[in-house]
Amino acid sequence: MNILLINPNTSVEVTEKLSNAAMRVKSSDTNLICETARYGVPYISTRSEALIGGTAMMEILAEKHDEIDAAIIAAFGDPGLGAARELFDVPVVGLAEAGMLTACMLGGRFSIVSFSETLRPWYLECVAWHRLEARCASVRTLTGGFQSIGNVQEEKEDLLVALAQAAIDEDDADVIVLAGAPLAGLAQKVRGRIPVPVVDCAEAAMAQAETLVRLNVRPPIEGSFRRPVAKPTVGMSSALAQRIAGTR
Repeated sequence: MNILLINPNTSVEVTEKLSNAAMRVKSSDTNLICETARYGVPYISTRSEALIGGTAMMEILAEKHDEIDAAIIAAFGDPGLGAARELFDVPVVGLAEAGMLTACMLGGRFSIVSFSETLRPWYLECVAWHRLEARCASVRTLTGGFQSIGNVQEEKEDLLVALAQAAIDEDDADVIVLAGAPLAGLAQKVRGRIPVPVVDCAEAAMAQAETLVRLNVRPPIEGSFRRPVAKPTVGMSSALAQRIAGTR
């Protein structure tokens, strides 16, 4: 089984954290292939950045989809997830969706906890896009800046644990979802400090991707995620243009 993990952010340090978290739970016979966006921003925190990251992700997926069994979009807001499912035949898993759905199997309501207040509006829209508002107790984010995106989880660990406890005490959260690609791997370090289940989205996405491959479901011929009608493009990367044109 070949699983492609695409980091729509440009930070190689974040890709390494995502890879390490996914490797902890992957099956021994699964080959994990990791790619980092070739353009964009070090970490996505706004709608406009998500749009750019989604395009970068789609270009990589267009190049690699013939070589893989499933793909993971490794940014919490799932940039380009719907588009990828529409255009490609392999299962595509989003970091946010996998984390939230896993949380739904561990408790009644979950809280999303993350490291930057700029993420909150986008994350709220992500919850709504996945139609999980009724299961989401809250989206809580830290205020203030941080020194480095590659080390934000180490820098903010204690504050994130305190924020998770506040979500439990004040929002009645049954499960904590640590959100944001830069927090991949943090759950392993803090699960003993938080008195409810804590979901690592990279771990969840890896497990969900393998499960979907093993289920061997057919790609949609009808329905809202069926393959779009082929059409020409202008100025796009070769692989993505070919996929949209129906020649790849």
